[in-house]
Amino acid sequence: MKKNMGTADQIIRLVVALVVLVLYFTSVISGLVATVLLVISGIFIATSIFGFCPLYAIFGLKTCPADKA
Repeated sequence: MKKNMGTADQIIRLVVALVVLVLYFTSVISGLVATVLLVISGIFIATSIFGFCPLYAIFGLKTCPADKA
């Protein structure tokens, strides 16, 4: 897997995931909405850690800076 996510993209995804987690643990969100958002947050955390987003690969997107050769 070649990285296709830039640092800013990774940080934004982590921040969004952390906000969802805080909302869940403070019982602001619950039920089906909470479950869906927790799954999305898990995906955001995983893609941020690996620096690779499968949807970016499918659509040919890349937010990381160009490699210097």
